[in-house]
Amino acid sequence: MKIAITGGGGFLGRRLAASLLTRPEVGSVRLVDTSPILEFEGDPRVERARANLLDPGAADSVVADADVVFHLAAVVSGQAEAEFDLGMGVNLDATRLLLEAARAGKRTPRFVFTSSLAVFGPPLPTTVDDGTAVHPRSSYGAQKAIGELLVSDYSRKGYIDGRAVRLPTVCVRPGKPNAAASGFVSGIIREPLNGMTAVCPVPKNLELWLSSPKAAVLNLVHAGMLPGEKLGESRIINLPGITVSVGEMIECLAQAAGPEAAAQITFSEDETVRRIVSSWPARFDITRALGLGFVRDPDFRFLIRHYIETEMPSRQL
Repeated sequence: MKIAITGGGGFLGRRLAASLLTRPEVGSVRLVDTSPILEFEGDPRVERARANLLDPGAADSVVADADVVFHLAAVVSGQAEAEFDLGMGVNLDATRLLLEAARAGKRTPRFVFTSSLAVFGPPLPTTVDDGTAVHPRSSYGAQKAIGELLVSDYSRKGYIDGRAVRLPTVCVRPGKPNAAASGFVSGIIREPLNGMTAVCPVPKNLELWLSSPKAAVLNLVHAGMLPGEKLGESRIINLPGITVSVGEMIECLAQAAGPEAAAQITFSEDETVRRIVSSWPARFDITRALGLGFVRDPDFRFLIRHYIETEMPSRQL
């Protein structure tokens, strides 16, 4: 099985590749990103390519011979809101170019499109399910919603075997903060654990729909391996997550690392961030996803433990 991953040098892309390479049915992985990919050097199964998907021929080279395409490349929410043309180019135009390349190749590859809960917006039901109408309140959400429709239609036409998976907010992400409106979700845990201060731009009572990196990668792999006939006509899936408020997150941090860690967090509301993030749903009916074999985290304490074990193994709690 030949795999292609756009955004292959990113946080989830690298972890997805590493997970896929442990599977016996995976023969090769093509990683594509606009930045250099430093990992997997010397692994003959891995092809690393630096490319802009909007450049002529780039999408064709990604899709060529691929049995499964994971399309992770994206401009994140806050940046897509601030830089409209960039967001439209990367989040929408590049997606269509990949779909057209798959159509032209006439091989009907599995195509995993990473969407987002940002496709939703108020007014919202108490609990969102796979049939809830999308109503994005950001350019990023609108771009992802359009991508979902394209994946569904290209699947209906038989050009791809598509599936659009709506990822929860992934927490705790290692590394430096990015331009995502949800970046603070990881920051208010990651920074205090590393002895740094963190600013929370939203109130404590705001609820969020979260997933650990571990569960997110497991679910992406499962999405790529799942036979299309099990999905039926509906190719859009709300992936499992957990509902937790900002206040509960901070309480779990204090339990795991002590009150001094929680004391590193200050509050200063950012209206732009609050408006975007508070428009996202935090409660989902994931009966269908669980029935299809997708997995969920047990609780938020697991998300903290996972970060410490994978990114701070020397820390003893």
